[in-house]
Amino acid sequence: MLRRRLATGTVLVLLAIWAILWLPSFYFGIALALLVTIGAWEWAGLIRLTNVVGRSGYTVLVVLCLWLAASYVHVVVVLTVACCWWLLSLVWVLRFPADRYWWTNRALAALAGMLVLVPTWIALMEMHRSAGMGPYLVLFLLVMIWLADSAAYFAGRRWGAHLLAPRVSPGKTWEGVAGAALIVVLYAFISGLIVLPGVGLLGVFVLLCLVTLMFSIVGDLLESMFKREAGVKDSGSLLPGHGGLLDRIDSLTAAAPVFVLSLLLSGLLK
Repeated sequence: MLRRRLATGTVLVLLAIWAILWLPSFYFGIALALLVTIGAWEWAGLIRLTNVVGRSGYTVLVVLCLWLAASYVHVVVVLTVACCWWLLSLVWVLRFPADRYWWTNRALAALAGMLVLVPTWIALMEMHRSAGMGPYLVLFLLVMIWLADSAAYFAGRRWGAHLLAPRVSPGKTWEGVAGAALIVVLYAFISGLIVLPGVGLLGVFVLLCLVTLMFSIVGDLLESMFKREAGVKDSGSLLPGHGGLLDRIDSLTAAAPVFVLSLLLSGLLK
């Protein structure tokens, strides 16, 4: 299982780097839309749309919402709504399993999937097509999440003693969060020293990376909450050794809107 997981992970990383750095933004957007489509199909399963017609209909609806948001809604509005959504999700996660109605109601759970998936596409596309270092910013965000996940895993395994959200995800610890925060600070600080035009922006950049990390944890926990309610370990079986696509992008779905909105508001992304 470990060998299969490593092999799948290596292929995914190489494909992601190739798509981010070498695909023009138009084709990168098409590839992202395909991932959103797969994610919508998996989310439909998590909210117990078990038949093909129901899952297909939900998937088409998410893609339609993606097109409408990209065509007619200003990116800042989409990202602001997404950030408000993730703040609400934090409340849901902290109160789990209280307020059960709000996350077991199928209509609300379906809306949650749209708020998870659509802003992710908007955020990554806004970053990728920005002038200058757009693709490298996308890669920076992905690498930051990968490093944070790895640091959290190893720190949790070595020092983990205080559970972060035992009713949602018993494997996550505060020590893991501390390990992830440390690696993110170092990564953001070193990267900022290299690329930022002035030292004055460095502290702001490191801070927004830390905020992005915290939201990425909420994204991970939210999907865990829906999987726990659905009684499944993984969102799907698309990726050998890893589960479904949502299992690999759950942190990104929360991190991307927060990161890009922070960059836009701070003037670091134009």
